[in-house]
Amino acid sequence: MSTRLGDLVERLGGRLIGDADLTVVGIAPLNDADASHITFLSNPKLRTQAAQTRAACLILSDKDNEAIGADYAGARIVTANPYAYFAHAAQYFVALAAPAREAGIHPSAFVDPTASVAPSAVVGPHVAIGAGAVVEDDCVIEAGCVIGRNAYVGPGTHFHPRVSFLDGCRIGARGIIQSGAVIGADGFGFANEGGAWVKIPQTGAVRIGDDVEIGANTSIDRGALADTVIEDGVKLDNQIQIGHNCHIGAHTAMAGCVGVAGSAVIGKYCTFGGAAMVLGHLTIADKVHISSGSLVSRSIHEPGQYTGFYPLAKNAEWEKSAVIVRNLAAMREKIRELEKTIKSPGDQTKPKIAE
Repeated sequence: MSTRLGDLVERLGGRLIGDADLTVVGIAPLNDADASHITFLSNPKLRTQAAQTRAACLILSDKDNEAIGADYAGARIVTANPYAYFAHAAQYFVALAAPAREAGIHPSAFVDPTASVAPSAVVGPHVAIGAGAVVEDDCVIEAGCVIGRNAYVGPGTHFHPRVSFLDGCRIGARGIIQSGAVIGADGFGFANEGGAWVKIPQTGAVRIGDDVEIGANTSIDRGALADTVIEDGVKLDNQIQIGHNCHIGAHTAMAGCVGVAGSAVIGKYCTFGGAAMVLGHLTIADKVHISSGSLVSRSIHEPGQYTGFYPLAKNAEWEKSAVIVRNLAAMREKIRELEKTIKSPGDQTKPKIAE
């Protein structure tokens, strides 16, 4: 599938320099693109590669456009954020090439008579939709998904194969849930009675806003009493665990294997690197950025970048550092004792020196 550059700019914006009737069939990296492709420059360090690319059109910023000058002979789309423009353009090309889906319910699917499925929705093989559930217009529910009782799936939302979206959970418009995700499993709630664990019923649900993407095999637990909440625009990578009664603010993004314990409240526009961990019942402010592998063990009330791990070292060096850390308390006491032997500046008495 191809598109005119003029049509692309009319759809996505930007300033076109070059032939509006030039057609391209897709997007490719700077080094791989040929005369049928569009490419992009978002890192100024790659200006030399951009100038030498064989792509028909280059997406770039005003500053990079001036720096490259006449070194690149193709068409250009000048925009404030080339990387975001690339993302939108890639979505457009994917949509052009996507096979048409026929609306309707596959014969092998089970839909409870009290459930509501919009005529424009696509329900694939072996899907199960429970009593009172609602699937809105233009949803795609792929093979093997389970939608529980009284669950709600907003318009244009796409469940990839084998998503479990359990009783009472809700997701807004244009959501994407990747394969194997489990939304609404019981939270980890138990009371200790004489050494034995007594299960606390998890009677809340999961509420998810609009434009949320949830990665493969990610789990979001239902609340114990109130709901677990994922606000608009949140992006969760693969194999993430969100505990019960957590609240994740709008447009926060988490990379793979992040773990958030129950009742944590995370602000808007935060980012979490891979394998970061957040302890339960903490509060994290808006615009906080947690480095990969960090453990958040206390609440964070100011925006900024936070890191909580010891830098990688050779094992022998790490063991020496660990010994020093273990001995810090004793070293502190020794320093305090030494300070007591030193006279104040106003005291002219010379300290005694052991012979």
